[in-house]
Amino acid sequence: MAGIYVHVPFCRAKCAYCDFYSIAAEKFMEPYSLAVGEEWKARRAELGGQGINTIYFGGGTPSSLPRQLFLNIARLFPLDRVEEFTIEVNPEDVNPASVSLWREAGVNRVSMGVQSLVDEELKAVGRRHSAAEALAAIECIRAGGIGNISCDLIYGLPGQTEESWLYSVRKLLSTGISHLSAYSLSYEEGTKLSKWLDEGRITPVDDDVACRMYDTLCACAAEAGFVHYEISNFALPGFESKHNSSYWDGLTPYLGLGPGAHSLDFQGVRRIVPPGLTRYIAKPAESAEIDTESELDRINDLIFVSLRTARGLDLNRLPEELRRRLLAEAQRFIEEGLLSISGDRLAIPEHHWLISDSIIRDLLLEED
Repeated sequence: MAGIYVHVPFCRAKCAYCDFYSIAAEKFMEPYSLAVGEEWKARRAELGGQGINTIYFGGGTPSSLPRQLFLNIARLFPLDRVEEFTIEVNPEDVNPASVSLWREAGVNRVSMGVQSLVDEELKAVGRRHSAAEALAAIECIRAGGIGNISCDLIYGLPGQTEESWLYSVRKLLSTGISHLSAYSLSYEEGTKLSKWLDEGRITPVDDDVACRMYDTLCACAAEAGFVHYEISNFALPGFESKHNSSYWDGLTPYLGLGPGAHSLDFQGVRRIVPPGLTRYIAKPAESAEIDTESELDRINDLIFVSLRTARGLDLNRLPEELRRRLLAEAQRFIEEGLLSISGDRLAIPEHHWLISDSIIRDLLLEED
């Protein structure tokens, strides 16, 4: 089975922390939707004829697309075997009509950017909704017949405290959502937030405080019955994201459509559609470029994504020589309790996930 990812590069306004490719230009929405159709026709063979079982509309803000344009894109894909169809939305776009539209298109999972349930924190990073609107949106989605709801939070926001973070986490979990994604605020080059930091207009949250926020998140999610299945993702049992999990297994092909999208074809070849909407609209069928990788690059990708998950790395996926080298590098981490090994699986214990990048960095293999 395979997945489809559609990158919708439109936002009504750019959040201060966001470095994903998106623009505020409604005039391009219709030609973009036509271009996605052309790209799909030109590239669908990259899936090798495999059936599609997940679809994910990300962005940007897919919920900003007008009704007919969204339906036009959604109807490009066969839905007969689709188990999970996700759309990313913002609270201000949620109303009974929009939820009805998404259901009509086949959507059965909504991922909503909440980020905080404290209005001052939302305003600090340019979010356009209030906490009350986010909570009302959750109820509206559920009332409209979509029960599989995922929400995003960010910890380390300007002005955020451990107390306000605890409030946001507990309040959001109490709404009955089935999935929670939570990310540490990062200051990406070129964003408004990074500029404000350089100008001294904001003070970043202390690293020790951010660590305690993460610990609070893990504890609250566990108390609510959520499984911590990837470093930033928590779900009630059975509600783990099927689409995102396919990225992490390194085996499931997925086709990324739209500027900024990535793909993995059925032969293991990776492609990327470069950001740039006007260029994409001009030649959508020729937009994807091969992302050249060596065998070692692919192995390191697998190590990186696998060790960020609860399942860990299946050592049987590695050639014998590389497996031997990896285990030699991993031994000191195993002795220190920073890695665990059970059968043929190598994993980072949950309480060390916050430092996973530093552990993984030392495990990545180099050319002899």
